[in-house]
Amino acid sequence: MISQTRKIVQKSLDALLEDESFLPGVKDELRKKAFSSLTSILSTPNHIHKSFLRIALENGRVERIPAFRVQHNNALGPYKGGIRFHESVNEEEVENLASLMTLKNALHDVPFGGGKGGILLDPRDYSEKELHLISKKYVQYFSDILGPDKDIPAPDMGSGEREMDWMMAEYKSIRPGHPYRGSFTGKSVVNGGSLGRREATGKGVFFSLKYLLHDFMKDKKSFLTKNDGVFAKNLLKLEDRPLKVAVQGFGNVGSVAALEAHQSTHLSIKVVAVSDRNVMLYNEDGLDIPGLIEYAQKNRGDLPDTEEALEEAEVKAEVHDRDDVLYLELDALILAALEDQIHKDNVEKVKANIIVEGANAPIESEADASLNDRGVIVIPDILANAGGVIVSYFEWLQGRETQFYSEEEVFKMLYEKMTHTFDTVLPMFFGDPFSLRQNCYIHSVMKLSTVLYRQGKLY
Repeated sequence: MISQTRKIVQKSLDALLEDESFLPGVKDELRKKAFSSLTSILSTPNHIHKSFLRIALENGRVERIPAFRVQHNNALGPYKGGIRFHESVNEEEVENLASLMTLKNALHDVPFGGGKGGILLDPRDYSEKELHLISKKYVQYFSDILGPDKDIPAPDMGSGEREMDWMMAEYKSIRPGHPYRGSFTGKSVVNGGSLGRREATGKGVFFSLKYLLHDFMKDKKSFLTKNDGVFAKNLLKLEDRPLKVAVQGFGNVGSVAALEAHQSTHLSIKVVAVSDRNVMLYNEDGLDIPGLIEYAQKNRGDLPDTEEALEEAEVKAEVHDRDDVLYLELDALILAALEDQIHKDNVEKVKANIIVEGANAPIESEADASLNDRGVIVIPDILANAGGVIVSYFEWLQGRETQFYSEEEVFKMLYEKMTHTFDTVLPMFFGDPFSLRQNCYIHSVMKLSTVLYRQGKLY
């Protein structure tokens, strides 16, 4: 997966190298050397930290659990990125996610660099006391590289405000007398977290879809109508009509995005399917999303997966294999599960007109090219799922200023920031031959390249 990200970054650099209006003062051989430097800098992380956490379990055994912190680039500010608690965590995955954070923050003008952390475990296999110890140990092992102005972790898959509260408390005890509120974001509100942080990623994911299908289509109708491109034509086909939407993944991001779609007043939407690690639920008339969220909250995050469980949840739905959600006839599919869900072996079965990447890197490169060739609009991860890091930035600011925003203010600022980004990249996407993902990468790489050049880091 890291090779896929590097290829897109390199393609962006190649496009900028040929654009004489970009860094016009850097010419000829000096220009080639500068872009060679950019390739080296953006394709590799600054630091890879890894360790084995020594954990004494309640059953008397001792485990050594692999843990990682990758710091990709800090040209724009302190490293920033979540800590993933998952059984699939590995060094290459964490490195790729750290590079995506660098690009995401550059795209949305968030003054952070890119970082990512991971702990190789299934949190369901550990008690609350053991997870508390694991969280403390992570901070103990990596405390020298963390801090409000160095590297600021946040929640990711398998972790949440509970783990961030534990980690901040441990950081505070290790660094007495030092600023600590901004050392971790995604904390509980009582511990200095921001209102709206938990819902921010999911809300931003749905906002991406809503903005494209409602705001942008209304404001740019004339521009789109005059456009001969397949993406513009496919988008206009969805104007002012009922929409069928499905969501893969029903964790924090997927459930919030599904609820936003279910409650949308700007678009006529039926959420006809949702899935989790066990099952897909389908109802062509639309699912009871609030009922499913209530059930999942009472059942360790799992959806009802039998007729009896559906009766208990008082939800009408058909039970299907979890992967079937990818192959439905849909207007929009939100991917909010894991990486590599759509790949070369199943992409031909994907029938959605629009795909929104709520998860990081859920589409492999060959599949991504195939979807683009077919005119499927893919709203990429670095554009769609930035709500979490944007509101983390607001939380970081609030911790420094000790002044706190209302939830209404947080979401207003979030949507304003995402709107600015969309208004920058969408006209470029519908106006040239590059995919929306490539346009986002070009914009990010342009920002990073300019900053690195002005900081004197290319020679």
